[in-house]
Amino acid sequence: MTTQRIADILRTGQPDESVKVQGWVRTKRELKDFTFVEVNDGSSMANLQVVLNADLPNYAEIIKQMNTGASVEIDGVLVASPAKGQRIEVKASAMQVYGDADAETYPLQKKRHSFEFLRTIGHLRSRTNTFGAVFRVRNACARAIHQFFQERGFLWIHTPIISASDCEGAGEMFTVTGFNLNNIPLTEDKKQVDYSKDFFGKQAYLTVSGQLEAEVMAMAFSNVYTFGPTFRAENSNTSRHLAEFWMIEPEMAFCDLTGDMNLAEEFLKYIFKHVMETCPEDMEFFNQRIDNSVLATADNIINNEFERVTYTDAIALLEKSNKQFEYPVKWGLDLQSEHERYLAEELFKKPTIVTDYPVEIKAFYMRLNDDEKTVAAMDILAPKIGEIIGGSQREERLDILERRINAQGLNPADYWWYLDLRRFGTVPHAGFGLGFERLVQFMTGMANIRDVIPFPRAPQTVEF
Repeated sequence: MTTQRIADILRTGQPDESVKVQGWVRTKRELKDFTFVEVNDGSSMANLQVVLNADLPNYAEIIKQMNTGASVEIDGVLVASPAKGQRIEVKASAMQVYGDADAETYPLQKKRHSFEFLRTIGHLRSRTNTFGAVFRVRNACARAIHQFFQERGFLWIHTPIISASDCEGAGEMFTVTGFNLNNIPLTEDKKQVDYSKDFFGKQAYLTVSGQLEAEVMAMAFSNVYTFGPTFRAENSNTSRHLAEFWMIEPEMAFCDLTGDMNLAEEFLKYIFKHVMETCPEDMEFFNQRIDNSVLATADNIINNEFERVTYTDAIALLEKSNKQFEYPVKWGLDLQSEHERYLAEELFKKPTIVTDYPVEIKAFYMRLNDDEKTVAAMDILAPKIGEIIGGSQREERLDILERRINAQGLNPADYWWYLDLRRFGTVPHAGFGLGFERLVQFMTGMANIRDVIPFPRAPQTVEF
């Protein structure tokens, strides 16, 4: 008999149907003539209750092994459940334990564990209700992302993980080397590493963004997107930072900043709607157990038009607020998280798109506006979390792009291929980036970004 997923059984199973289920024991309750076992296979928040009668073959031996955490296979028949809160259960006809779990040492028992503790057992935490829900929602988000772009004719581009360029100009990058670290070649003056002798013949890094490569592909396929891992060597030990995280970066040829904003807003609405439709039990769980504004947040995203305001106007509104901020509000300074949250949470009370930032605080590739003081950039600010999407119209004019590269102290020779895109058939184009974990964190209400990725990588954290 084919194994059925517990989610399907709970949703559509009918009494008298024969079933085979495989999963892990969540709880066991032994009585005189039978035992109740709750089994979960990760397909749903709810467990499936199994009734094991004492007259089953090898009952005593198997029940002894069937502790919390044990992996099992159950054959049986569905019956209407007399218990409150469940429609059906399984009356077992055969049972098998694949792997037992010692009740004394198995760290997950039927109680609430702190997230700090669960991070120390990252190889087991996915078996809990919370992390089961997190990773089902994460999966639904990933599926929605691909559906959104594929339905609109975008090409999924696999950009390189190893790169020679710094897209953000931030310098906080992991170096990739093939050198023997005990014998690193130096230049003739013995002052620098001689990367010409390294594996790639030049200094290479783990990518911080696939944007520049996505621009290359957009100049041939018009509309493309990336969805893959990126890396930052930023030594930030906070609840908002990871050293390895996933990014979604669409890039559209023949597109300006308005088109970029429209797509980004449509994109966020689509993802939230998909998750609400496909993971309602998980989202209800987050609303009850993690953050009681989760469902209201989703409704706010789906059913409101996003506010749009220029950076200059946003600064004026912040100055007029008479609110005491920790960081100063001044034209020319970047908005801090407290400023972003004030705008989205308190002032507009909905997602807010801030546009046209000062040229000095944005990346070299963003299109210079006619005032030559601002660039055609946009950030989407979300209530509770601040910036969730950053994007811009890209600078398509060769002379201005060269000037911007030089102004930021970058080496034009490192970007010769990027400049070539402006020499041969340049077009207005735009794109944005969305941090995938930031999205999942925002959607679920989880307080720490390390709890929305299966294997978090952060300073001093690379155990699992």
